[in-house]
Formats: sequence, structure tokens, C-alpha cells
Amino acid sequence: MPIFSLVVRLHLRDLARFALLLVLLAAAPTWARPVIYVQPLQPAPDAQALAGVVAGLRAFYPVEVKVLAAVPLPKPAWYPPRQRWRAEKLLDFLSDRMPADGAKVLGLTAADISTTNGTIRDWGVLGLGTLDGKSCVISTFRTTRGVSLSVARQRLAKVAVHEVGHTFDLAHCPSRGCLMEDAMGKVATCDREDDLCPRCRKALAAKGVVVPERVAKPWPSPGAALPK
Repeated sequence: MPIFSLVVRLHLRDLARFALLLVLLAAAPTWARPVIYVQPLQPAPDAQALAGVVAGLRAFYPVEVKVLAAVPLPKPAWYPPRQRWRAEKLLDFLSDRMPADGAKVLGLTAADISTTNGTIRDWGVLGLGTLDGKSCVISTFRTTRGVSLSVARQRLAKVAVHEVGHTFDLAHCPSRGCLMEDAMGKVATCDREDDLCPRCRKALAAKGVVVPERVAKPWPSPGAALPK
């Protein structure tokens, strides 16, 4: 066989194999990041507060964040005795509205929200999340107390990371400064929170949620590193 003919045949064979590889790659399932939807609930926070929440979620969790069009707070969640909105009812509302491709949904409002806390029938909260569930909700109502608007927005972003953490099955953390620390009814606790501690990161990794070693946090660090 002439050398030229042999070279051509080998070349055509390689092209056929390459074409087959392209077909197989096109048919192979591709991994997509889970989607967290942010649902503004009117009255909703301003655009900068919303941007801070989105930045915080993208920084800490390997997810895609999509923002939905704002909708009114649902009337069944209104609690007339205290003139505010029941957070657990908002969670049900949010779960029902989450698009089919969503993994989680976070409600965002400027209205006062509350839930039952032990023997206290109606306890005002920064946010509420379903442990190992799909929905959570946060409010700016308490984040603005005694601080500038920029600090209030930082607080809100931290609360967003905290409540979404609950939906990834993270409980409250005893480590001072961890974003999963229990506020214990004090909004100022947010100001010392900075990062997820090693224990919380390990718990997330066990569920396949890997937090970057170095996070581009959308807030300035308050100081000391978290304990190992």
C-alpha cells in the first residue's frame, strides 16, 4: 500500500474517533450549580441591600442566585394582634412559589416578621429558615437599629448567609463570630460575625456544599479569626 494512502486512512480514522468523542460529550449530562431564588416581598429593601444579599450568597455557597420580581406579602401571614407578618407562614408561601428548577428560595422584605419562640407566642426575628428545607425569609426591619445604612446592609447579607445555612441543615453554632452563631435576640451579634467556622464548613462539605477556602466577603472583617 502506498505510504500516502496509509496516512490518509489513519487520518480519516482519527477524525471519525474525534467526531464520536464530540457526540458523546454533547450527550453527556452537565453539572449545573443549584439555584437559589431570591424573592423580594413588598415592601422590599432597596437595590443595594438586595445586591449585598446576592453577593453574600454567591460568595459562600456554590450556587447560582436568581432574583424574582417583587410580589406583595401574602395576606394569610398577617398577624393583627402585633401588626406584623408571621415568618413560618411566609416560608410556606415561598416554598409554593419557588420555580421548578430552584433548590432554595429566600424571601426578602422590609416588613416586621415574627414567629413563636418557646413560650413566647410572637417573637420578632431577623429571619427564619427551615432546617434542611427549601425556604427561608429575612427582614431589614431590625438590621437598621443604631447603625448606618451601610452597616445595616452588611447585617442583612450576613443574615441571608445564616438563614440559607439553616436550609443546608446547619444548626446554630457555639463559635463566637461564626455566621451561624445564634443572635439570641440581639441584632448587634451580626456585627462580630464574619465567616463560617471550620466546624460549619465541614458539616456543609459532608453534604456536598463546599465553601471556598478564601471567601470574597461583601463586608469588612471585624477582627480576630475564628477558633479552629
